[in-house]
This record gives sequence, C-alpha cells and structure tokens, in this order.
Amino acid sequence: MTLLAGVAPPRTDDATVKDALRQFITTQLLMQPNMALGDDEELLLSGLVDSLGAVRLINFVESDLRVQVPPEDVVIEHFQSINAIAAYLSQRQQAT
Repeated sequence: MTLLAGVAPPRTDDATVKDALRQFITTQLLMQPNMALGDDEELLLSGLVDSLGAVRLINFVESDLRVQVPPEDVVIEHFQSINAIAAYLSQRQQAT
C-alpha cells in the first residue's frame, strides 16, 4: 500500500471504513443521507454511482482514507460495492 506523503495512516477497522464509505456515498454522491445502502449493493453497474461519482469516490479513498489508488487498480471489481471497496483496501494494506 502506498501512503500519501505527510498524512496519517489509513483507517484499518473494516466497520469504520465501511461506515465512512457509506456516509460519503449517501451524503456526497447520492445526496440521500437517510438512504439505507447495503454493503453488497451494486454501485456502478446499477447506475447508482456514475463515472463522475466513481472519480469522486476514488478521490475520497485517497484523501480521507489515505490510500493511494494506482491507475491499474481502478477497475469495476474493486469499486462495485462497499464490501468490494473495503476488501480492496484490506488487500492493499496486507500487501505492505
């Protein structure tokens, strides 16, 4: 995992990461803070999150969760659901 220079290490607690992702997606991308968004709910292929939203989501992962996402990792499989994103981030942490 590549940490961004001069910032705190990423959050490591899976539940905290999922909660942060859910809050960002519902409040910032969907503008529906009270929406019940499941951990396995399809984000991209369903159209729930569009391409601009995906870019914003990756920016959130890098800026708030402090994990740099290399271009080759920007694939649907890593960002298709909250569970997929959390698993990807956990995988990146274990790689270091």
